[in-house]
Amino acid sequence: MKEVSIVGLDLAKRVFQLHAASADGGLVFRRKLSRVHVLAFFSELPRCIVAMEACATAHYWAREIRKLGHEVRLLPPAYVKPFVKRQKNDAADAEAIVEAAIRPSMRFVVPKTEKQQASSMIFRTRDLFVRQRTQLINALRAHLAEHGIVAPQGIASLAALRGIIEDDDSGLELLVVETARIYMEQIDLLTARISNLEKVLKSEAQQSVNTARLMSTPGVGPITAMAIEAFAPTMTTFQKGRDFAAWLGLVPKQHSSGGKQMLGRTSKMGQRDIRRLLIIGAMTVIRWACRKTPSENSWLGRMLMRKPRMLVAIALANKMARSVWAMMTKNENYKDSGLATA
Repeated sequence: MKEVSIVGLDLAKRVFQLHAASADGGLVFRRKLSRVHVLAFFSELPRCIVAMEACATAHYWAREIRKLGHEVRLLPPAYVKPFVKRQKNDAADAEAIVEAAIRPSMRFVVPKTEKQQASSMIFRTRDLFVRQRTQLINALRAHLAEHGIVAPQGIASLAALRGIIEDDDSGLELLVVETARIYMEQIDLLTARISNLEKVLKSEAQQSVNTARLMSTPGVGPITAMAIEAFAPTMTTFQKGRDFAAWLGLVPKQHSSGGKQMLGRTSKMGQRDIRRLLIIGAMTVIRWACRKTPSENSWLGRMLMRKPRMLVAIALANKMARSVWAMMTKNENYKDSGLATA
C-alpha cells in the first residue's frame, strides 16, 4: 500500500475497478470493489492521487474521496480514450485513466460543489420540461393537421388551437377533441412548472453577487447567469478569455499545417448549455440593435453588413464569453464597449 502513488478509479453503478500504480507508473495492484466498500477502502489507503473520468456521479465521488485526504483529478473521457489498449473493459479503462492522469500536459476538470450541482439540476429540469412541452405542441399540431387544421410553429399558436378545439362548429370528431384537450392539459401543466422553475432561477440569481454581475452584460439574463454559475469552473482556471470561449466551443476548428492557418466552422467542443444560451442572448442583442439601425462604424454594424446574422451572433457570443471571463476575474461589472452603437 505504501508504494501506491496514483489510483485510477473506473466508476460504475455497482462494481468499481481500481488500478493502482507507483510513482514511475508501474502496476502495484488491480482490484474490484462494490459500491459500499469504496469509501472504506480509500479511508485506509495512504494519501495519493485518485484519478477518475468526469462522467456521471464523478463529482460526488470526487468530493467524498477528497474529504478523506486524497488528491482527486477528474479527466474528460475524450482525453482518456486514446490510452485504452486494444480491448475495452473495466480494467483497461482504469489503467488508461492512470496513464492519462500522469501526463504533465493533461487538463483536468474542476470538481463541482453541491450548490453547483443543485443549480444545474434546476436548470436541466427546466430544460427537460421545455423540450417535453415542445414535443407535445408538435404532436398536437401533427394530429390536427391530419384533420385539416394547420397551425404555425411555436407556443404562440396555442391560443388559436385552443379556440379551434373548443369551437363546436369546428367539425372535429368528439374523440379528437377529447384527446386534444388531454394534450392541452399537459401543456398547461408543463408551462406552470416551467414558470415556477424560472422564478426559482431568478430568485437564486438575485442572491449571488457573481450572477448579478453577469446579468449586467447585454444578452445575459438570470437563466444564462445561473447556467454559467452551475456549469462553468472558476474563471481563474482559464489564463485568458479566449480559453474560456474555446472551452465553450465558440472558436473555429483548426486544420492548420505547414505554417498555413486553416480555420473551419465553430468547433462546438465544449459546454453546450452555456454556448446555446450565449448564442440566443447574442441573437436578442442583434435584434434590438437592428431596430435602432446600428452605426456603420461599430463592430456590430460592420459585421451585419458583411456577414449572415447567425454568424454574427456566434461571433458576438464569443465576445460575450470573453467579457464574462474578464468580469469574473477582475470582479467588475460590464463596461459598454459600444459594439452596437459606437
